[in-house]
Amino acid sequence: MDEEQQSPEQEPPGDGREAGHAHGPLAGFTVGVTAARRAEELGALLERRGAVVQHAPALRIVPLSDDSELLAATKELLHQTPDVVVATTAIGFRGWIEAADGWGLGEELLTRLRDVELLARGPKVKGAVRAAGLTERWSPSSESMAEVLDRLLEEGVEGRRIAVQLHGEPLPGFVEALRESGAEVVGVPVYRWMPPEDIGPLDRLLDTTVAGGIDALTFTSAPAAASLFSRAQERGMLDDLLAVLGHEVLAACVGPVTAVPLQARGVPTVQPERFRLGPLVQLLCRELPARTRTLPVAGHRLEIRGHAVLVDGRLRPVPPAGMSLLRALAHRPGWVVPRATLLRALPGTGRDEHAVETAMTRLRAALATPHLIQTVVKRGYRLSLDTPNDCAP
Repeated sequence: MDEEQQSPEQEPPGDGREAGHAHGPLAGFTVGVTAARRAEELGALLERRGAVVQHAPALRIVPLSDDSELLAATKELLHQTPDVVVATTAIGFRGWIEAADGWGLGEELLTRLRDVELLARGPKVKGAVRAAGLTERWSPSSESMAEVLDRLLEEGVEGRRIAVQLHGEPLPGFVEALRESGAEVVGVPVYRWMPPEDIGPLDRLLDTTVAGGIDALTFTSAPAAASLFSRAQERGMLDDLLAVLGHEVLAACVGPVTAVPLQARGVPTVQPERFRLGPLVQLLCRELPARTRTLPVAGHRLEIRGHAVLVDGRLRPVPPAGMSLLRALAHRPGWVVPRATLLRALPGTGRDEHAVETAMTRLRAALATPHLIQTVVKRGYRLSLDTPNDCAP
């Protein structure tokens, strides 16, 4: 799980704002945060760069300190020491040691772990291992379970007993590959992912996403993505969710493991090269502005973002109805769009074209720049698109 591989990181210098402007690179965009852990940190990083953040934890972590499965697995490993132990997450490894202490088995477990080949996936896991007074035999530079698997298979696992600390869901292909190569694999279920106790925020995030109010969804664990899809399916919204994730909404994952449930459903994802929150935010700062549409209109540069517009680099927040009208006009820039078409673009199902005039008045006021939108008498409205001769070289 990529979320567990993130190390503490310092804030990059500056706040990512362009020189001469009071907004950050994510101004005008709304980003959904599905994380259960470190959500406040991720939200603060996004807001510092101008984004509006909608947080809805898609799951919660339930420790298994009183769970019979974890106790049984621990006793089994104490009775028959494994050859290899793979620690996959920092929170899980710490939870295992703490649970063993609670059962009076902590010292015995640590003694056993000192005698085995202990592999730690990533620096955060390595830190948890060393905090317990242990030393890992090896840790992959890529922080990838695939690299751990490659090492084990290269060493040869036939006849070896390997304990794998699970992190709430099966590790796709990892356990199966070890067993197929002749290893005896013992799972150590330290905690489970469960739906959030309050499902309301997740439902609101789903509603907003499907309605077009979210520009990007961030995922820091595979279970969060799976939980989001599960809830959407329960509400009969899965097809609609997949449709917007395939086109309008950017799915940003902290790493390749997190992206697996999304990619399995055909959702395109973006991932930073380093599996950290900071690089994830920096990736959004590049990707979201690159997806916007910029038009030369009435001698100005108009950049249409999620819930705001940049006019010559100045941020202009726009009400939802106004954004709907502006997108409809920008769909065929320079062409006249009839009032009836604009009425259909407005939220709601009203039939009074006066609603278009009201929303248009508010849109023009929000843009605070004359002549961007031209009224064509008895026909409709159009963006005053510059011709090539009008545009600056």
